[in-house]
Amino acid sequence: MKLKLQSLWKRAGKLEKAFLAALLLYSILLAVWPASGLETFVAFVTYVLGGWVALRLLRIGVRKATWRLRYRLIAAYVFIAVLPILLILTLVGLGGYMLATQVAVYLVRSELDRRVASLESAVEVLGAVGAELDYEEHLFGGASIDAARTALTDETLTACRRADAVLLAAVGGPKWDTTDPHKPRPEQGLLGLRKGLGLFANLRPVRPAPALYDVSPLKREIIEATNLLVVRELTGGIYFGEKTRTADAASDACVYTREEVERIARVAFRAARSRVTSVDKANVLETSRLWREVVRDVHAREFPNIELEHILVDNAAMQLIAAPRHFEVIVTENMFGDILSDEAAMLTGSIGLLPSASLGAPGEPGVFEPVHGSAPDIAGTGAANPLAMILSAALMLRHGFAWEDQAAAIESAVDRALAEGLRTRDLGGNADTREATQAVLRHL
Repeated sequence: MKLKLQSLWKRAGKLEKAFLAALLLYSILLAVWPASGLETFVAFVTYVLGGWVALRLLRIGVRKATWRLRYRLIAAYVFIAVLPILLILTLVGLGGYMLATQVAVYLVRSELDRRVASLESAVEVLGAVGAELDYEEHLFGGASIDAARTALTDETLTACRRADAVLLAAVGGPKWDTTDPHKPRPEQGLLGLRKGLGLFANLRPVRPAPALYDVSPLKREIIEATNLLVVRELTGGIYFGEKTRTADAASDACVYTREEVERIARVAFRAARSRVTSVDKANVLETSRLWREVVRDVHAREFPNIELEHILVDNAAMQLIAAPRHFEVIVTENMFGDILSDEAAMLTGSIGLLPSASLGAPGEPGVFEPVHGSAPDIAGTGAANPLAMILSAALMLRHGFAWEDQAAAIESAVDRALAEGLRTRDLGGNADTREATQAVLRHL
């Protein structure tokens, strides 16, 4: 006896028909609408109920069907119920993974930054490129000192460790400047965060926008086509060495280990296309002689196809001004990198244009922040340049989430806004923070 689908449908109850209709509707919605975690869960429940309904209909049919038709019904059930359930289980797993990776903690370093609002500009731009992130806000730096008498609380550090990325606004201000070693300073929060997250590599890309060649203090023919990356070691050297202080003397120890130099050298070589320039002071400092030796060893063993040159830090400072196009990737120790990267920032015409990324071991959260300070002289005026903060958000998408397309879209939008004439006060114009943000958003 042949069983017709029409008779199965007639035998189904109202509840079963409703479940089947919901199953069909949700299948269509999933096909045309990106599923969030909640939507994926609801879809999974719908498919389970739909599978139960299909099983009931199958049992009705099998009792009245030939063996040939029973096999067909079983195959149909596998197709319409089992396979969708397996697919949804896969989507649930992927959805859980996406939810786990789409968390960014952004920190407001001080009340100055809260008023400047560059951070809010970056978050708005992230939303415009479809970066669906969950944000937590925590006090840091001066604001944390005011609230908790420390620049970095245990709560904030724990939140950063749980996050997938940290988007950090500028730190500091004259209110918290002190030479008293017993008083907290905002910069102590930075050092504590780097150490607490194991952030050993700081990346600072320097690429003057063609529209701003004439804004740079250097001539156009000197900076044209400059595109370099400063790779700075971040958790060793004099900033983290033992410190002593008496009424008449003070000391800061500069210490590096072979392992510390090896890992930062690998970051630089992997970032390079053709050449790495290692900067040290090997003619004077023993730590620099170790640095040069280890970088040479890593190059010979692991990256022989990349050109390596060694240059003293004073010469590097001069060559950055005289011939910046010569450099592709510069790798150097903590203090030298701090100074050289700020010098390189001025090639762009303003330190307000330079982003940075601080990275640790793979899978650990990175910190993404502008190179510039908190600009206390314009706090509360809405005049700050938000572009470095926006570009730092782009680095977060690239290095923190591997979302290259969205990162490139933000960088392209900034370039096009500048090409159209966007100029903030530090670039010789009069655009405020909001106007600059809107100029970028128009190109997304």
